[in-house]
Amino acid sequence: MSDRQRAFSGSPYEASIGFCRAIRAGDRILVSGTAPVEDDGSSTPGGAGVQAERCFALIVRAIEELGGSAVDVVRTRMFITDAADGDAVGAAHGRWFGEARPAATMVVIAGLLRPEWKVEIEAEAVLGASA
Repeated sequence: MSDRQRAFSGSPYEASIGFCRAIRAGDRILVSGTAPVEDDGSSTPGGAGVQAERCFALIVRAIEELGGSAVDVVRTRMFITDAADGDAVGAAHGRWFGEARPAATMVVIAGLLRPEWKVEIEAEAVLGASA
């Protein structure tokens, strides 16, 4: 396990649940489900598009911390609580990953850990994927 590097975002859930924001193993970076959480632990206010922007910012920050970039992202999974938010979340995805064009999934689910969250997102990156 010494070849693994971890990134932490400071989410209050990382310690209590026992996970890291992202882990790098070799040339792969796997980013945990990322909800719209501010640095102080509060939820990002606003609609699903604003919350998705926050999720993507946290995801890219973790990937960069582990030596990658947004163009290395090869897979995303977006979980939304209302199908009507699909366009806003998709537009945010395009702003962050339009160049990378990763394989992507968006699913509507019944709910997330906090009722004010409208979106949670996972990502996977492969270093050098943009080459």
